[in-house]
Amino acid sequence: MARRSYHLFLWSSVSLFLLILGASYLHITNGVFDMSVIDVAKTLMRINSNKEFDLVIFEFRLPRIVIAALVGVGLGIAGVVLQGITRNGLADPGILGINAGAGAAVVIFMYFFQVRLLDSDMSSWLLIMMMPLFGFIGGTIAAALIFSFALKNGHLNMQRLILTGISINSGFGALSMYLSLKMNEKDFESAAVWMTGTIYNANWIFVIAMLPWLLILGFYIYKKSYLLDYFQLDEDNMTSLGIHVEKEKITLLLACVGLVSACVSVSGSIGFIGLMAPHIARQLVGIHHKYIMPISALIGAGLLILSDFIAKTVFAPDEIAVGIVVSIIGIPYFLYLLVKAKD
Repeated sequence: MARRSYHLFLWSSVSLFLLILGASYLHITNGVFDMSVIDVAKTLMRINSNKEFDLVIFEFRLPRIVIAALVGVGLGIAGVVLQGITRNGLADPGILGINAGAGAAVVIFMYFFQVRLLDSDMSSWLLIMMMPLFGFIGGTIAAALIFSFALKNGHLNMQRLILTGISINSGFGALSMYLSLKMNEKDFESAAVWMTGTIYNANWIFVIAMLPWLLILGFYIYKKSYLLDYFQLDEDNMTSLGIHVEKEKITLLLACVGLVSACVSVSGSIGFIGLMAPHIARQLVGIHHKYIMPISALIGAGLLILSDFIAKTVFAPDEIAVGIVVSIIGIPYFLYLLVKAKD
């Protein structure tokens, strides 16, 4: 059984890497300014490089692909953690309101420090680096509220968890909208587009801002992934195995909030990746979280790169927010899971 799971993991990893490479190829060669594979290869290898090609690839398309991949990885991992801790297949950072809490904190940050995420001329790289920290504070507050209301007799009530998450999501969303309406015209445009989920103005500062969070927290969560297998048991059984259930739950949740906050700070609120990726991963590799987690991360990266490619090309030369594309895919999937859960 273990050997079969390992082989499934290897085949799935190779297939998903090829999917990511294919989506990246489409993304980097297509757009308002189309490029051939030869043009891209020469530019990347610095062979007869063209300033126009350099600008398009290194300043616009490559940072956008990298951010899409990193955000997809972070949301995919976060979804696995939340579904594992809550034992609820419908748990997702967006649905539970963690995205909204982190987003509201970033909007507050934008309001007071006047940071425009859609401007190519960044006001200060230091401010951009601080944004994940503000997002973490907002996401932690949202998670604390959600789990405090969802607790019943010392245990999480799954129905309360979903309902509370939806309420918190709406509340923080309203706060974000209220603050954005008090901004001037340019700041409001920046905040409004960002809140729908967008990465079209991604740059290398964003990559530097979120990469430490993803590497440190992602590695920590993966080292703890074996605990998510035990979380599928009754909590009394976990305690009898010597596992400090509440302590591990809180540390994993905080790490998950940190990941989501880093993602939200550079891409806005993108939902449903954390819902879909873990489910697809379980279908591919089974129930062991040491395999589910990396596969879910790869699925999240592939989904977001492909969604961003659709977002920038379907109405070209105009673009739509990638969060809208993901929602169009994710909402039917969520309804399918909801109906399946009732059966």
